[in-house]
Amino acid sequence: MITLKPETIHTDRLALLPLQVEHADEMAVVLSDPGLHTFTGGAPDTAPAVRARYERWVAGSPRPGESWCNWTIQLRDAACLTGYVQATITADDRGATAEVAWVVGTAWQRRGIATEAAQGLVAWLGKHPVHTVVAHIHPDHKASTAVAAAAGLTPTDQWHDGEIRWQLTIG
Repeated sequence: MITLKPETIHTDRLALLPLQVEHADEMAVVLSDPGLHTFTGGAPDTAPAVRARYERWVAGSPRPGESWCNWTIQLRDAACLTGYVQATITADDRGATAEVAWVVGTAWQRRGIATEAAQGLVAWLGKHPVHTVVAHIHPDHKASTAVAAAAGLTPTDQWHDGEIRWQLTIG
């Protein structure tokens, strides 16, 4: 059985910090733009709702063989949080598969932060017994498709809930 815990990941400009409940208030502001929900649906959460979600995420998955790894993205020079990356890692007979996602707040978009964070996450996953990295991306979300491609994932012909499955096989 594989159980992974997030560790701090450093990239050129970023620190991916293991998620803490204390990040909720700042992240509620970072994620407050309704435009972030264009492709995923829903609306921004209030700070108490973000805090409750982070409490669940930090507690971890109740499913045996599944790890929830979540990080906030810190822009080191500005010492501020700009978004998050996450990986749900599921054990299988070959090691594990990681389903990944990323969100960067509107104020920090178009600076390469999501790309750098996703690349850092994929590199971290590659140091663990993860053989496949998967992301599900809306076909019209050009920014996320560019991030996925830069992180080494390629689109497949598989669809899930109106999104295309992107995949990277490691090793």
